[in-house]
Amino acid sequence: MNSPPDFSNLSSYSCATDETQIHSRFRAIAEQGGLRHALPKEFGSYGDGFADLYQTHRQLGQASRDPGLLLMVNAHLWGIVFPVLLYGSAEQKQQFLPKLIAGNWLGGHAITEPSCGSDVQAMTAFAERADENFILNGEKRYITNVPLADWLVVYAKLEGKITAFLVSRQDQGCMFSHDGSLNACHGSVTGSVLLDNCRLDASRLLGKVGAGAQMIQKALEYERAFVFAGIAGIMQWQLDEVVRHSRDRRSGGVHLGKHQAISHRIADMKLRLDTVDLWLKECARLCDAGQRLTLASAQTKLYAAEAFLQSSLDAVQIMGAAGLEAGNAMAGLVQDAMAGRLFSGSSEVQKNLIAALLGTGDAYRGGPA
Repeated sequence: MNSPPDFSNLSSYSCATDETQIHSRFRAIAEQGGLRHALPKEFGSYGDGFADLYQTHRQLGQASRDPGLLLMVNAHLWGIVFPVLLYGSAEQKQQFLPKLIAGNWLGGHAITEPSCGSDVQAMTAFAERADENFILNGEKRYITNVPLADWLVVYAKLEGKITAFLVSRQDQGCMFSHDGSLNACHGSVTGSVLLDNCRLDASRLLGKVGAGAQMIQKALEYERAFVFAGIAGIMQWQLDEVVRHSRDRRSGGVHLGKHQAISHRIADMKLRLDTVDLWLKECARLCDAGQRLTLASAQTKLYAAEAFLQSSLDAVQIMGAAGLEAGNAMAGLVQDAMAGRLFSGSSEVQKNLIAALLGTGDAYRGGPA
């Protein structure tokens, strides 16, 4: 059996804003085996399933209380680790997977552009053939992990078809920058990728030409579901904190929780958390059974994002001024929860996708990084 992970050293939410600290926290997760689930043993993983991944990430969220850190880990796993596993050549798998899984390399994927988010077909980044090489031009923005990343899966149009390339921060004509950094999810870093006649050899093509749209959809299906495994852990911590506060604080001669207005909010928080967990377990079951995740992941992402935001608001309301004190994570989690409605496809995109899969509404067109 695998040793249970110990994420107790990741609990300093308020100080996880320095890039050196952020990177060291990522490495600590890797050292505890947080990147080794649902992957083949031959690449240094446990060879277990998505149910194990869900449990470990939930523990990580409860210990860290850091949505940014969770976003960082999930961008790494679903943005580059699983695309290489599912679409990479044997040589690419051997070159990338052991180092990515061990945390020696940090990665992600670059989809979103300054004027292109949910509609991936509108992307303008492009690639051209030059003998046996490819030349990439364009800009990607609001990309998780970019300032610290070693490698990215970058999507660009080749011959009019969305295609994936493995791009290193060391490649000539490629610049990873802090431009477009976001004031949310402070346990992660976001930025931009500028491609200016970036020349790559044929070994950097990931998958087949034109397979990029399928790869994006697959990556986002995983990300939408399992980024909320960690957030369920945060929601558990929020619930535990407000229950403790309601017992310790007295109002009108009784414990705060005796007031129906407070107890009803706490009951709603518990119901939302348990429902999120049920959805996550269903996604893990589908993945472990080799079944499609498209509808379930959209439903999970839609419900969990809205639930996290409402429970974060409720937690601050219950704690009152104490929830707004400097160093208290509750107020910061409200801002992070607002970001949760946007990353990996907004709540509106999820509704469009669900409607399309039911035979109504617009067809699915992708989603942001």
